[in-house]
Amino acid sequence: MANHADDKELLMQFRIPETRERAYTAIIRKYQEKLYWHIRRMVVEHEDANDVLQNMFIKVWKGLDNFREDSQLYTWLYRIATNECLTFIEQQKKRASVSISNEESGLSEKIKADSHFDANKLEWKLQLAIQQLPEKQRAVFNLRYYDEMPYEEMSRVLETSEGALKASYHHAVKKIEDFILNR
Repeated sequence: MANHADDKELLMQFRIPETRERAYTAIIRKYQEKLYWHIRRMVVEHEDANDVLQNMFIKVWKGLDNFREDSQLYTWLYRIATNECLTFIEQQKKRASVSISNEESGLSEKIKADSHFDANKLEWKLQLAIQQLPEKQRAVFNLRYYDEMPYEEMSRVLETSEGALKASYHHAVKKIEDFILNR
């Protein structure tokens, strides 16, 4: 996914005041698109994804000095992005003060409102099925299915054991299959 040597160089440049902003900009350019789509699959709407991405990059700017490099940079970035998504979803639930099932159907309604929506197309059924998953399962499914992230890497991003992630992914796939086949 990422060139670890390039990241080490960018991190070294970030720690030098004269090259700090240039290194940060390079990090953003390198990871922005992948992180945007990871976030977008979690929060659905473009505007929300942009807001979450901006919040995430603010946290990265503030926290990069303390990054200890005991994981790869992109792992750390994905962890922040995932946590920001989960926080955003929780805030949305509190704001709406509705039950979890209503919130998830709200995400489904956002998908159905898309001008390109066609319920007969498998890609739309997949998106609707993914939105029915609990947030953590949705994160696991998206990281594995779309980002093709290995379980070992995912365990560092989500701070969960590989076994739990494999089980979570398996359950997510079963729920998605059931949704697609029974709708």
